[in-house]
Amino acid sequence: MKLSLFLLKKKPNDMSKQLLKDSLFWGFILWLIGYTLGIALFFVMQALLVGWAILPIGTVITFWVLLKKVKGDSFLYFLVLSVTWTLLAIILDYIFLVKMIKPADGYYKADVYLYYALTFIYPLMAFWLKARRREKSANSV
Repeated sequence: MKLSLFLLKKKPNDMSKQLLKDSLFWGFILWLIGYTLGIALFFVMQALLVGWAILPIGTVITFWVLLKKVKGDSFLYFLVLSVTWTLLAIILDYIFLVKMIKPADGYYKADVYLYYALTFIYPLMAFWLKARRREKSANSV
């Protein structure tokens, strides 16, 4: 029961400076880390494997940000992160990879589609993890 109430909880300050920081700042920083890793790995491995190599590293970094740096506690907050981070990834990839670098064999392959899907799913998973932690700590008091 408590978890369901927590899922629906809204705070008036959800759409605040903190949400802007968590969505735009962290979304850009996470994208930039992946972009930088991609450029670095491009010189030491086959281009086809770069995205697959970045994926586990990006997952660990993303969850660290979501669990340690993101301050939101409502489902809506994390849904906004999901949408914003995914849109940032798609738009910035298109501008800085598809248009600027113009990969000879194209850019959009299975690893990229998985990356976009996970970019949307990870904030929602983090919300669920935080909600469960909060519920467990509330029950133990």
